[in-house]
Amino acid sequence: MADNQSENPLTVGLEKTLQPQPCTLVIFGASGDLSRRKLLPALYNLALDGLLPTGFAVVGFARTEMADHEFRAFAAEGVQKFSRRRYEAAHWQDFEGALFYRPASFEDPKSYAALKAALEQVDSQRATLGNRIFYLAIPPTMIGLCVKQLQAAGLIYPANHKEHFSRIIVEKPLGRDLQTARSLNDELAQAFDESQIYRIDHYLGKETVQNILVMRFGNSIFEPLWDQKNIDHVQITVAEEEGVGTRAGYYEEAGALRDIVQNHILQLVCMTAMEPPYQMSAEVIRGHKLEVLRCLRPMEEQDFQRYVVRAQYAAGYCRGVEVPGYRNEKGVKPDSITETYVALRVFVDNWRWANVPFYLRTGKRLAKRATEITVQYKHVPRVLFNIDAANPLEPNALSLRIQPDEGVSLRISAKLPGPKVRIYPVKMDFRYGSTFGEQASPEAYERLLLDVMAGDATLFMHRDEVEAAWQWVGSIQQGWARNPAKWLPEYKAGTWGPVEGDRLIESDGRKWRTL
Repeated sequence: MADNQSENPLTVGLEKTLQPQPCTLVIFGASGDLSRRKLLPALYNLALDGLLPTGFAVVGFARTEMADHEFRAFAAEGVQKFSRRRYEAAHWQDFEGALFYRPASFEDPKSYAALKAALEQVDSQRATLGNRIFYLAIPPTMIGLCVKQLQAAGLIYPANHKEHFSRIIVEKPLGRDLQTARSLNDELAQAFDESQIYRIDHYLGKETVQNILVMRFGNSIFEPLWDQKNIDHVQITVAEEEGVGTRAGYYEEAGALRDIVQNHILQLVCMTAMEPPYQMSAEVIRGHKLEVLRCLRPMEEQDFQRYVVRAQYAAGYCRGVEVPGYRNEKGVKPDSITETYVALRVFVDNWRWANVPFYLRTGKRLAKRATEITVQYKHVPRVLFNIDAANPLEPNALSLRIQPDEGVSLRISAKLPGPKVRIYPVKMDFRYGSTFGEQASPEAYERLLLDVMAGDATLFMHRDEVEAAWQWVGSIQQGWARNPAKWLPEYKAGTWGPVEGDRLIESDGRKWRTL
């Protein structure tokens, strides 16, 4: 593998905490879009940065018939199109030697016997020491079957094995509700110990999400002010510009609540609201996040009408191009009541966050692609510079931009130049791209794959987290089921959502932050 580690400033100190071990990564569904767009480019970037272990290999395992050289060409096309770092022929020749492929019939034990033989051959060629990571980039309905087949083929080592390790990575959706999430977790637990299971949420691999903890606990000016005495409210927005596209079949079953709120947004709530950890270990971090989920106030019957908004996008314009409404998308039922937008007001009922509302919103076909957490502090008293009730000073706000322009900004009040005292809100702005270079920030999958190789589960979800999140979301699902809607409010594509979403926050005397 190429060794350019000295050229990458982000690796300084990283090797002290991350020690990826020799292994073979087996990608179930390796001929699919996730592999081409995310996983293979991420591995190529890790190779360029010199972060992959010396003994490393990838074995693609999917239904598509391909030979090794065809899989390598497939991977090269994905890297050329989607890699964070530029495709370089010389480095690619070094990297592609680690790529192998075996056609699969996930139901057929013979495929797993062939996979076992291939892995043993790769072990001897690539010095991967018999260690295996299984990445299940497949539909969740196939997970139980594949796990049983792996176990029957003798491809899974127990967690306490002294010489080799087996680990498994599973993608969302991790169930459709609490019952299916528990069933999926039980299927995994039949063959793997919890310490071997890595439930991936790519949001947790983003630099700014990880930076939440650094901002809070690495800067003495923030943590003392991170509580209900100083914070007025928190806003979390996950806005998507695109529509459902080719995912209409999945989205009709999921909707915005299951697709984004249950995992991505609730994980961001946890990172924002968790108590200070005493060490950066998986057990401690995940335990503190679980505490937040268990403190979420359940939605009561009277809350659904006032504090939960769901809607669908109608026809409109995105970047000047006319786009159809959700019900007119291919694969969507004409009478669908699947929500493409959700806004909620929630509370974390503990001492730190008592009576501080968290306003959450997500939607498709919104005005722009943006994910941001904003902590808005309380207004200064109505004295001195804030005496004019008609023109109050804007409160301080700390915003963490997670995508697309990663960074942190702090809004403060400053005096305008001149003889008169005039106050104007200004930003202190930090941008990853400006400080470290546009290509410096690793993609989320790079960090997460590296963590699995190192056996670090800090940025992955424990089964208790998944089930606690589903339990809370279940109260909303049950409320909707008790009061079925015949239609949903609509918002024009290319806007920031329905008027009902604005009323949700404006009824409390607040407003959504302009992104």
